[in-house]
Amino acid sequence: MTRGHQFDDAQASLFPCAPARDVPRAGAARRNPEAAPASRPPSYIRDHRKRLRERFMAGGADALPDYEMLELVLFGAVPRVDMKPLARLLLETFGDFNRVLSAPPARLQDVDGVGEAVICQLKLVEAAAHRLSRARVMRRPVVSSWDALLEYCRTAMAHGEIEQFRVLYLDRKNVLIADEPQARGTVDHVPVYPREVVKRALELNASALILVHNHPSGDPTPSAADIEMTGQIARAAEALGLALHDHLVIGKARELSFRAEGLLT
Repeated sequence: MTRGHQFDDAQASLFPCAPARDVPRAGAARRNPEAAPASRPPSYIRDHRKRLRERFMAGGADALPDYEMLELVLFGAVPRVDMKPLARLLLETFGDFNRVLSAPPARLQDVDGVGEAVICQLKLVEAAAHRLSRARVMRRPVVSSWDALLEYCRTAMAHGEIEQFRVLYLDRKNVLIADEPQARGTVDHVPVYPREVVKRALELNASALILVHNHPSGDPTPSAADIEMTGQIARAAEALGLALHDHLVIGKARELSFRAEGLLT
């Protein structure tokens, strides 16, 4: 997409993440926001932001549609501009709130009006969501936190545009002691080395593991290569006294468990 005007992200309110971009001014030439004098936003923007914050604080996320949630997120990046048009454009471009947050920075940069502070704000919210969901499962038995574990895997991987492979390592009480990305691939393939997976388990003194990877296509149905690779890891783990509890394939709307599908014996 050919880039047009830029939204002003000169004054990121919490984090000085990046240099600023230009500000669109109705009826005026583009200008450098760093050289522009500080000014308060128009009253209608101030009032709108105040009302939106009040609705969120009173009713939580359920009180706001996706475009208003996204608009609220963008307030932290751009202090003096109506963010509703950009929020709607981002949703139109990527499809939904989650896909906007998880979109790669290079693709976000292609959206007219997105500057580096906007990208930083979106990536900050995404990272916070990942960290929160991860905290709910680390150092906890996976049996008692299985739903939280699935939610964490969805949050971390469901909307990725390339395949990623990670391993969850468990101790002898099935407490999650490590979550480690092993490889990143292409849109339909990720290289996995069974020897490295089990070697790392021994280094961590783990007793069991759970494999997780995503399918960017959205369909979690395992491929023949997925099944073969899982069998190789299962055999390598068994030879070293390690248990392979499951292999989860994360799609956009659902996940598939090798154990539940009878693909692990």
